Amino acid sequence: MKTRLHFQKYGTGPRVVLAFHGYGQGEGHWRSLITVLGPEVTVYAFDLFYHGRSKLARTDAPLSKKRLGELLREFLEAEGITRFSLLAFSMGAKFALTAVEQFPAAAEQLWLIAPDGLQRRFWYALATYPPWMRGVLGRAVLRPQRLLRLLDALHQRRLVDANLVRFAQWQLDSREKRLRVYRSWVGFRNLTFDVKKLAATLNRQPTAVTFFLGRYDRVIPHAGLEQFIGSLRRAHTVVLEAGHAGLIYDVAAYLRRHPGLRL
Repeated sequence: MKTRLHFQKYGTGPRVVLAFHGYGQGEGHWRSLITVLGPEVTVYAFDLFYHGRSKLARTDAPLSKKRLGELLREFLEAEGITRFSLLAFSMGAKFALTAVEQFPAAAEQLWLIAPDGLQRRFWYALATYPPWMRGVLGRAVLRPQRLLRLLDALHQRRLVDANLVRFAQWQLDSREKRLRVYRSWVGFRNLTFDVKKLAATLNRQPTAVTFFLGRYDRVIPHAGLEQFIGSLRRAHTVVLEAGHAGLIYDVAAYLRRHPGLRL
């Protein structure tokens, strides 16, 4: 099987936007938001690996930023793109931020909706870095009951937020979902960032960064991003009265109310 980074093209405008969805989604999740971006943009909406029609030649090998950069370069050259903006939700931010690192002078604007990859979350690190914990997560693909009981016990001790427990229960309720969780968390574990270097890269360029965050988001909490946002010279933050899962739709509604804000 050959590696393939699948995308769907929307629109024909002169301004190019590369869009990366969140975990458990597909490129089609951007359609509600694309309709309010205006006719001046062309959106290339990608499927993340382990989602949709994107395929990795080796599904068991972690994706490196170097390899992702090579795939994005091939795409840009094939499409004749030299300048672009980036739009990303949750886990998709790992792809967008890799694009910023690999092609800093080409990125015009960056819209990050509840971005993953900018804060070291204890539970994610625990699940993906120690080999023994990856084994626990791997076994949970077949038998999730033990992991769910552990999460419930941690919630009872107030070590894990109830919304996170419900989110985990939803993501573990079928074998297909559990396998995607395992492959995504382990497969993207090398897409990490030195936030000081990343801020310096963005500050050297005229790249404007807009954050859309949910006030009640427990998956990507606002507080964990404040330091990074504060280190950027051209950052703007929009806090919506929302949680995590439906933030793309909340952002689309916000843009309808504020038509002057455009990528």
